[in-house]
Amino acid sequence: MSVFEKILVPLDGSERSLNALEKAIQIAKKFDGKITLINVYSVSSFRMTPSQVFAYVVEIRKSGESILAEGKKIAFDKGIQVETLLKEGHIVEEILQKARDGNFDLIVMGARGISKIKEILLGSVSHGVTTHAPCPVLVVK
Repeated sequence: MSVFEKILVPLDGSERSLNALEKAIQIAKKFDGKITLINVYSVSSFRMTPSQVFAYVVEIRKSGESILAEGKKIAFDKGIQVETLLKEGHIVEEILQKARDGNFDLIVMGARGISKIKEILLGSVSHGVTTHAPCPVLVVK
């Protein structure tokens, strides 16, 4: 068994999350590891009608699926075994839950995601994950 056999990589489509994926691929190659990509979306209805919420969820799921498909292709093309997971919920909590449930050896993630405003409102995802992770976390700029 290698040191970093199971690597969890949260992807949000940002440049920094893709940089994290590239670093995770390097680590996976060195330690004969496998990567699981996770995209977590949060549904906030604000003042939407049920049909607007449904349309929003459909679009945000499509976006997450697209982000994961791109990441999977990148890793697969470099010879890395990769799985994907699309989850709805609180971003930090879902990443931490997957890390615990999957007994991951390492989380590799971007320093900041897509939205600076979301970071201000929700707090830093990378900070939340590094504070509570059950395994080492590599934060990539």
